[in-house]
Amino acid sequence: MVDGETTIAQGLYVTDDSAGYDAACKRVLSEKAILARIMKSCLEEYKDCDVGDIAEKYIEGQPQVSNFPVLPDEGGTVINGMDTEDKSVREGMVTYDIRFHAIVPDSKEEIGLIVNVEAQNDFYPGYPLIKRGIYYCSRMISSQHGREFTGSHYEKIKKVYSIWICMNPPKSQGNTITRYRLMEEHLVGEAAEPVRNYDLLSIVMLCLGGPDGENYDGVLRMLDVLLSNETSAAEKRKILQDDYDIQMTQRLESEVSVMCNLSKGVEEKGMAKGLTKGILASIKNMVKNMGVSVEQAMSVLEIPEAERQKYMDLLKRQ
Repeated sequence: MVDGETTIAQGLYVTDDSAGYDAACKRVLSEKAILARIMKSCLEEYKDCDVGDIAEKYIEGQPQVSNFPVLPDEGGTVINGMDTEDKSVREGMVTYDIRFHAIVPDSKEEIGLIVNVEAQNDFYPGYPLIKRGIYYCSRMISSQHGREFTGSHYEKIKKVYSIWICMNPPKSQGNTITRYRLMEEHLVGEAAEPVRNYDLLSIVMLCLGGPDGENYDGVLRMLDVLLSNETSAAEKRKILQDDYDIQMTQRLESEVSVMCNLSKGVEEKGMAKGLTKGILASIKNMVKNMGVSVEQAMSVLEIPEAERQKYMDLLKRQ
């Protein structure tokens, strides 16, 4: 095992830039200084707390981080043991991106928390993200049986949160924070139940939107700067230190640097992929509309001899 201050940065054992960038994002977000500011802005239990107290007093232990984003009921590799996994024979396994326990201020009660980071461009990945958040909360509650309580001692169920940081939401939802939770509704009469007995799960959606939209301040700006692939590591360090009083530890600075370097690789690969698709389209259009051969089209387009076989192979697959 390598030194604790550089474990995260040195533990990046992935070759794919996109997967590596996603993993680096999660590790940066798992820093207590970052999580504390998210909690203060999104969780009502901590809105009046000092961020230093949240980081040092109320977040228990070290937040656990999974190695890769894993869809519900799929397996996955986890860096720090089993604490990010829920296993169920009937429901399969869920691997959370980040999960940790926190203590409610002025009480001994624990709140089970997870933070999920979705680095995908598509805000609608074939299903509403909020429904996945509800599913994750439900699994965090059901998985407490045998861990937090046994038998029918449901009074020991701990509250859970699922916090989603959406990097590329629709423009209409940019720079917004929305909470979904259970509420009491009186249909007939006013039979009141203590809030603590039903306020047991909440989903919070943080939708980043960039500096051009409204509400670009506080935790939304902090996360946008932190996760931006257009801001250099030096710029991020300055903004985090000057505007948010986040001191860059060796570990955090290393992770931010890794994330910035990987984001460049992701961008370059995306540009290369787009260029390849454009060239393929040009070749097909010339063959179809001008009646030339594939070889002639590539000559006209001045595609280097060393790259022509690649395009020949790609055309055969289409």
